[in-house]
Amino acid sequence: MRHMPNCCERLMAALLAVLVTAALLDLPATAAPALDFSALIAAARIKGPLHYCGEPVPLDDPDVRERLEREMLAVLADPHQVIIWIKRSRQILAPIETALRTHGLPQDLKYVAVAESSLRPHAGSPKGAMGYWQFIEPTGRKYGLQVDSEKDERRSLFASTEAAIVYLKELRQMFGSWTLAVAAYNMGENGLRRDISQQNTQDYYRLYLPLETQRYILRILTVKLVLENPEKYGFRLEPDDIYPPVPFERIALEITRETPILAIAQAANTHVKMIKDLNPEIRGFRLAPGQHYLLIPRSAGTGFHDRLLQLIAQAEAQEREVTYLVREGDTLSEIAARHGVNISDVRSWNRLDPKKPIQPGMRLVLRVKAEAAGSTRP
Repeated sequence: MRHMPNCCERLMAALLAVLVTAALLDLPATAAPALDFSALIAAARIKGPLHYCGEPVPLDDPDVRERLEREMLAVLADPHQVIIWIKRSRQILAPIETALRTHGLPQDLKYVAVAESSLRPHAGSPKGAMGYWQFIEPTGRKYGLQVDSEKDERRSLFASTEAAIVYLKELRQMFGSWTLAVAAYNMGENGLRRDISQQNTQDYYRLYLPLETQRYILRILTVKLVLENPEKYGFRLEPDDIYPPVPFERIALEITRETPILAIAQAANTHVKMIKDLNPEIRGFRLAPGQHYLLIPRSAGTGFHDRLLQLIAQAEAQEREVTYLVREGDTLSEIAARHGVNISDVRSWNRLDPKKPIQPGMRLVLRVKAEAAGSTRP
């Protein structure tokens, strides 16, 4: 999970911003606006009852109340981020809500994705977690996500949400409560099982856990409180302020040769950015041969396959595949320049590791323009 900013750091930053603004405007110190944090203090006064996935939160415990207030202050000290959460809600949270309903799971689980990634597909962590639900590679693969040089489905909203649902259901079965399941999602089931055994309690709020996990559920509860009632905390957005979902349809695609994303975009009557944004799991700008399921703009599906076949046929007519034998002293950049192709394409066509140099005797497949094919040496 991402680093949670210290609320004191946020408040000090806000105070500093006010003072810096006054200095930039060349205002006398006495003209700086008076600081009044009474509204912020009032917002941090959280009254019960409060539940997470139907499980009660012990707000009468002074320690729990203090931890929750601290997270609330940290979130409210970053209003820009909260506004983005609200604005993205229809695009990102709505599909997660639908998936949770389909599986009969509590809607409160959607706030895990908010706390983990702020609803960003490319969110990453220093530990290698990635995507909306912040899967590390081994866990992602364990729950059916493709993570390789071609695709990273941790960045796919739909695939990663299904994987997270399966994982969370397993954790719920292991620990008997959603609160502990979500804590295990953060720190790992083995570590939580060990801490429960050592401390002889299954009450999350009484367990001494890694500090990040001690904050984790309280952070998620704060996200829930703010997003369920944003007006209470000063976030009064108009309906038009909320980003609308991009209409799309899902298509199945079987290709026998590597295909540029540009051709996919052209067949879908759109541009490359749209295809990449709808399918953030795709790495690079080419699809490998095989079966794919892609999202394309709605209404582009009619005639899509015919248009794509035509584009592929045109490309094949304009190029020839040749084999180049690597010789002593050759470099990949020189070979690519000599044949008028891009070095990244040569790596992609031949599945070359960018970290490993080519060796004499290797045979490289190159796709060159038809008129240039006759001039290449074997």
